[in-house]
Amino acid sequence: MRRYLFNTDKLRYVKGEKPQVECILCAIRDNNPEVKNLEICRSESIICTVNLFPFNPGHLMLFPARHVIDPSEMTDQESLEMHHMLVRALDAIRQEFSPAGFNIGYNLGDESGASIAHLHCHLVPRYRNETGFLDVLAGTRVVVADPVEVMERLKKRLA
Repeated sequence: MRRYLFNTDKLRYVKGEKPQVECILCAIRDNNPEVKNLEICRSESIICTVNLFPFNPGHLMLFPARHVIDPSEMTDQESLEMHHMLVRALDAIRQEFSPAGFNIGYNLGDESGASIAHLHCHLVPRYRNETGFLDVLAGTRVVVADPVEVMERLKKRLA
């Protein structure tokens, strides 16, 4: 069995070491070769992708294909498709990773921790006994999952 130790190192991304594209989520939508594309599936108006900097295995982002910044800008159809994809993703993650719970939500505005100016919903699986010694002693999180492997596993579930 192959094992991975994946350290996300999001600090470099936050400091600006990222692809030079106008919007990273629009670049994913357009299959821009400048960005790593971990897309799992898409509907007519919503895209589901593995988070490149996951908090936990199975951490997904769902976002409108159309560039919008606030939920109030979404059409009724986009909102309905977002909900349907969220329900499908929850089911796939439950089957594939058996989490104990989930955090689901949007970060709106710079002060909320949002680092992308394109509306996206985080779906973060939570597991029993997550906190390890690195969390406590070093303020560091080791995510033991390769985002590409997670993408492949969930693509099969959502196919």
